[in-house]
Amino acid sequence: MNTMLSWDHLVVVRGSFAKKLIDLLKGALKADRVIPYLGPGLLQLNAPESPVPCTPEDVAAALNKRAPAPSRIRTNMWSVAQFIEQRRHRRTLQAWMAEIFAAPAEPTVLHAWLATLQLSVIIDSWYDGAMRAALAEAGQTDVVEIQGTTRATGIGNIWTRTYDLSGTELDAEQVARTVLYAPHGSVRPAANFLVADSDYVEVLTEIDIQTPIPDVVKQRRVNRGFFFVGCRFNDQMLRTYARQMMKRSTGPHFAVIDSATLTRNERRFLAEGAITVIDMPIGNAAARLVGVDASQD
Repeated sequence: MNTMLSWDHLVVVRGSFAKKLIDLLKGALKADRVIPYLGPGLLQLNAPESPVPCTPEDVAAALNKRAPAPSRIRTNMWSVAQFIEQRRHRRTLQAWMAEIFAAPAEPTVLHAWLATLQLSVIIDSWYDGAMRAALAEAGQTDVVEIQGTTRATGIGNIWTRTYDLSGTELDAEQVARTVLYAPHGSVRPAANFLVADSDYVEVLTEIDIQTPIPDVVKQRRVNRGFFFVGCRFNDQMLRTYARQMMKRSTGPHFAVIDSATLTRNERRFLAEGAITVIDMPIGNAAARLVGVDASQD
């Protein structure tokens, strides 16, 4: 069935419209005209049971096993992390997060395919490091990774740290053909995590004027849109980051999401951001992008 629906200005495409749009996005990615924005849901392409958590709620559950939090915050990753930081110290929170994400998350077929392209920017919004691994496995060398870093440790006026794919820290001004930007940090190479409420206090104060976002990302997004894959926007933190990443980019923007699962806040966010929803299983979208069983629904 071919459908294009609009609910309160939210555009949802299905059927052959969705397939055609994925094909167009494949061309746009190859031409470096769109920025992939990768979320934790992408990890479930490899297997239903990922070696690392695939949602903020899963991280909250893993942290709760180590230090049970009050029931009112138990499912909120950011609040549980703050609870641990206040009672056990920041070093404990960082060590536990490193344990939770220690198992290597094998890159999916989509990670591997993206790693073969000449992309200016890739946004990786989760902590697992699969996109970094895919770039390394593809033999890419002209790459830098910029990771968000907490200021809870009190190390100066630093919003990010920059690394090459070997894990060597670079000067903040170092740029490359491909910039992998992990705004919330990553387990590798240095266990940088923005995860507690306190991590975001200053970031959210400054992000409206774009200070925490690296200049190279701000420059390269101007004439590009965003393509959200494996992302949900069912928390204000996630919506805020995505909104600020899109700011001043020309668009258009797209997201692969099961429209039946969208919350009211997600629908409002997607409509306000003029993000077209491609209502297709993420596995089918990934297969069509990489050219594997693209004829299947």
